[in-house]
Amino acid sequence: MAYTYKYPRPEVTGDCIVITKEENPKILLIQRGDNPYKGCWAFPGGFMEMDETTEQCAIRELKEETGLELSGPRQIGAYSKVDRDPRGRTITVAYLFMVDEPLPVVGLDDAANAEWWPLSALPELAFDHKDILADALKLL
Repeated sequence: MAYTYKYPRPEVTGDCIVITKEENPKILLIQRGDNPYKGCWAFPGGFMEMDETTEQCAIRELKEETGLELSGPRQIGAYSKVDRDPRGRTITVAYLFMVDEPLPVVGLDDAANAEWWPLSALPELAFDHKDILADALKLL
């Protein structure tokens, strides 16, 4: 299916916030293997394909970047700050997944690494992921 538009269009991404239900919760982060923010930590996520929803995109990207297959996320919200991604105009829809405990993960695709981090000791996050995390924690 080809698309031709007179005006520029933003890119759309799906991001995954995966948190454990433990007494001391952990969150799944990937270490970015590519620019922008190469080497920094971020949520698993990526660009939406033309034939999928933002939820399907988030689920696919989670599997592609960490090997983790989850379903039934809760939408946190849409994030559209004009400068949130230095590559260009990008809007993301973020989804919250809850798991009982850390599951096996590995850095795949464009993720150099994937690790579970204690919520109490997070590294600095890429993009606007700190803001997204704050909204996710409000839902808990």
